[in-house]
Amino acid sequence: MPFPGVRGMARPRTERGTGMSRGRVDVRTDLEQVFRSNYAGVVAVAARVLGSRDQAEDVAQEVFLSFGRSSVPADEAGGWLTVAATHTALNLLRSGRRRSAREENACDGPAVVPDVADLVITREERSAVRAALARLPHKQAVTLVLRHSGLSYAEVASALDLSPGSVGTTVRRAESVLLKELNRHASPE
Repeated sequence: MPFPGVRGMARPRTERGTGMSRGRVDVRTDLEQVFRSNYAGVVAVAARVLGSRDQAEDVAQEVFLSFGRSSVPADEAGGWLTVAATHTALNLLRSGRRRSAREENACDGPAVVPDVADLVITREERSAVRAALARLPHKQAVTLVLRHSGLSYAEVASALDLSPGSVGTTVRRAESVLLKELNRHASPE
């Protein structure tokens, strides 16, 4: 069955056993099935990190493009895609934080009045958590996001090539560092 919107086009011949086609552009023959099975989960993980479905869908697009060029076996795709979505979303968070700092430094004019939606306490708290998460060491941030995205200790361990016992320790340390970051950057009341 061809991809939607590609009617009448035959699938390219594949290298035996690789799932990869030969020719100008390598297209995984299993990409459509993997995409249909995992898209919602990839978007959900990225949305938890970013707080934006639009940005999460952009992350998912990037992650599936990377998967399409990879040689990751289809039966390992779920874990690989979840970890890739987490890494990509965290990188986007970090780059956004750096961009915001550059923009603030470049702004010589009067301060911009915040949007009314930004004044909602829940959004401020989520923003603070995301900013603190972006300041965590990468391994801790990824472990924390994966665990709080519903993955078991064994799944997190497998995805990050850790021992299951170290996942709990890493999550507890990450939660502790995250709490310290939140308290350190909290506005005094």
